[in-house]
Amino acid sequence: MARRTEPFTLPDLSGKRVVLTGGSDGMGLVMATQLAAAGADLVLPVRNARKGEAAITTIRESAPKATVSLRSLELSSLSSVAALGETLRDEGAPIDIFIGNAGVMNPPARQVPADGFELQVGTNHLDHVALIGHLMPLLRAGRARVTLQVSIAANQGAINWDDLNWERSYDSMAAYSQSKIAYGLFGLKLDRRSKAAGWGITVDLSHPGIAPTNLLAARPEIGRAEPVRWRPLISLFSRLGVLGTVESAAQPALMAATAPGDQGGRFYGPDGFRGLGGKPAEQTLYSRLQSSDEARRVWDVSQELTGVTFPGV
Repeated sequence: MARRTEPFTLPDLSGKRVVLTGGSDGMGLVMATQLAAAGADLVLPVRNARKGEAAITTIRESAPKATVSLRSLELSSLSSVAALGETLRDEGAPIDIFIGNAGVMNPPARQVPADGFELQVGTNHLDHVALIGHLMPLLRAGRARVTLQVSIAANQGAINWDDLNWERSYDSMAAYSQSKIAYGLFGLKLDRRSKAAGWGITVDLSHPGIAPTNLLAARPEIGRAEPVRWRPLISLFSRLGVLGTVESAAQPALMAATAPGDQGGRFYGPDGFRGLGGKPAEQTLYSRLQSSDEARRVWDVSQELTGVTFPGV
């Protein structure tokens, strides 16, 4: 039987606006439910409105008084990202917590949506960068805590600087690792920029370990008709307590977003063997996320590719 990891105890979030991407299923839905139960004014940007409504129903089964609402977002579209940014800016409510959790993993063939970015590089990294850029006035107004969900895959591979978009030779897992390395480097650079410029935003990274989440399930929308081939093994080791569960995988991001006294620039994940599962805890930053030179390159190229710029320091 899987070891039970008790949910991280969130502080009272009453009156705080929280924006969570990827919150309509899997570990994102676990996060959403805990945030709503803690009193947050929870905003869930979703691609599929029906799935979003089902998520709200699930959340309210656990937290009947939850304040939760949907907004439309297609994360593989910069125009949709910009539209969400405009919608939330028009609403005018400062954002206290932003958790960038949504992502895709291992489409079997290279996919390039309309914006021209390889699907994983775009969805997991560039479109989140653009969204954060569009939300900067609200994040600054709320002195937001920003949490970016990376992956244990950020501890392998590298950024393919000679072919960022994987046009010459596509490797699905390498592209996934690249997207998460870039996302993490960007987040830490944003934290340093915020401190230097006095923006008031703090940024942390989290990773969920390994668990049988929906990232591994059949995903016809990305061309994967069957679960990834190693999902049954992951499910078995999850049940045996070697790996995490969907519930435990959600906890590091919640700790990163709400733990008292956090000043940004930290990395959270499960505390078990090699970070595969266990209770949420602060972690040693992966070597691939430590280079300030790589972070600067990611910072610059991300703005160039998305067309969304951040203030200078």
